[in-house]
Amino acid sequence: MNRRSFIEKASLSTMGVISTFHIPSFNSNKKLNIGLIGCGWFGLVITKAALNVGGVRVIAVCDVDTNHLKSGAEEIEKLQGSRPEEFKDYQDLLDAKGLDAVLIGTPPHWHALQFIAACEKGLDIYCEKPLAYDVKEGEAMVRAAELAGNIVQIGFQRRQTNSFKKAKALIEEGKIGKIHQIGAQIHYNPILEDYRVQDPPASLDWEAWCGPAPKLEYRPIIGHKAWRLEKEYGNGHLVDWGIHHIDIIRTIMGFGMPTSFDSEGGLLHLKGKITTPDTLNATFNFDQCPVMWEHRLWGTGDLNPRFNNGVFFYGEKATLFASDHKIVVMPAGKNQQPEEMSISSSGVQENHMADFLNAVRAKNKSMLSCTIKDAFQSTATVQLAMASYYTNSKVVWDATNKTIVNNHEAQKMLARPYRGMYQRPEI
Repeated sequence: MNRRSFIEKASLSTMGVISTFHIPSFNSNKKLNIGLIGCGWFGLVITKAALNVGGVRVIAVCDVDTNHLKSGAEEIEKLQGSRPEEFKDYQDLLDAKGLDAVLIGTPPHWHALQFIAACEKGLDIYCEKPLAYDVKEGEAMVRAAELAGNIVQIGFQRRQTNSFKKAKALIEEGKIGKIHQIGAQIHYNPILEDYRVQDPPASLDWEAWCGPAPKLEYRPIIGHKAWRLEKEYGNGHLVDWGIHHIDIIRTIMGFGMPTSFDSEGGLLHLKGKITTPDTLNATFNFDQCPVMWEHRLWGTGDLNPRFNNGVFFYGEKATLFASDHKIVVMPAGKNQQPEEMSISSSGVQENHMADFLNAVRAKNKSMLSCTIKDAFQSTATVQLAMASYYTNSKVVWDATNKTIVNNHEAQKMLARPYRGMYQRPEI
């Protein structure tokens, strides 16, 4: 399964199909006016989720690609019957009259500036993961939300997956005994079609797309496609997709952040096409037990492809494997047979969005599935693992002071300098 097919299976493309979520009755006659920042693929995924839940009207959209802007507005118009106002600059969108909340579906190198600007407008925010590009941006975003007191939900949708909820219940019941190790992996072969340097399409403002990040020469593989595997924009497979597994492990186990990180790997097969490791082994040393991550973006992945995407909880009584639609429990001892459970998880996107919209209507943060502080911990966890990889060193994390201990090179990776006229937010 590739990355896109997972998301598409987790999201519905038709209206009114899901019945597992609801909007409470408070202010039920007033639709929330929302704006969308980033009209690409995933921006529309989360917008459709909001429209599926209901009780909202998209009144404004923005994108630095005029083709995305136009097609996104057209698609939303078909779904809701009215066309949202179109903007190129997110600052102009944030000034739209009557706006209640914004959805942020841009690449992570833009999240901090857009999020903080929305906080300063007093708007409620649904922001996709990862929270930020670097750790200090994430800190600034947490601070901005604290000052604004707004409702903020971060897009860790796997928290809505029934299979992982079942895994949590089995673990808490003692089904697999004390857990001493946890493993996670997502092996897949990315589709990398055109990685040649060339002029950007006329519809795309490449300068604005790069924004505060380094401005690389345009390649189709970066623009709107595999930017997730580019160090300057997405920071690689662990930060982009693996973060879902790290977050759900933290959620199931009640973990905070690791105390140290050890990562190693390389760019062995896809060199010249991407700039982040296609092979990675990372150890997250939580106080309770270590978590080991691995990925290979080449070959066959795991010996058994059924386990290419999922989490292994290694307990004294059994090992439990959990994925998006399945749980496998293998008891310890000789001649044991695995117990396999297929578990449906429809409407994951809609349920996560419904939690946000419910909280916005009730002005009740306790209704959120993923607060910004929790999202900061999951995001910083994978960012620090990548700092270990890039510096080829052990990274020790001081969670109290939010700093790296005795490692100057890794410390520099906590905050990347902004480009040109862009100013980093202050903490």
